[in-house]
Amino acid sequence: MLKSILTLTATAALLAACGNNDQAADADRTEGPMVSASEAPRNEAVDTEPTTGDAGQTPGANSFTEAQARGAIEKAGYTEVGALTQNAEGMWQGTAMQSGAPVQVSVDYRGEVVTQ
Repeated sequence: MLKSILTLTATAALLAACGNNDQAADADRTEGPMVSASEAPRNEAVDTEPTTGDAGQTPGANSFTEAQARGAIEKAGYTEVGALTQNAEGMWQGTAMQSGAPVQVSVDYRGEVVTQ
């Protein structure tokens, strides 16, 4: 019986200590997003410059499959895409048709498609 009373007293003391902190929570509550936007990128490793195509393709390890590279070429408006091979710079290359004429096309690791 004494053990039950002590347990009940300890539980009541814990509940009283924790209490209802809604008033404190309401006083500290800020409406809207808590994230501040920085004007400059914080991770210099991320390329945030827009790609305009003027700089040409970028060599690098390409994680595209041949089917994904073919899809990028077709999405760029080419038709009848032939077999594609990956060169030493990591770019997928092959032949395709553009405006009824065969052309050599290449896809870099960013998915940029150019005619060679």
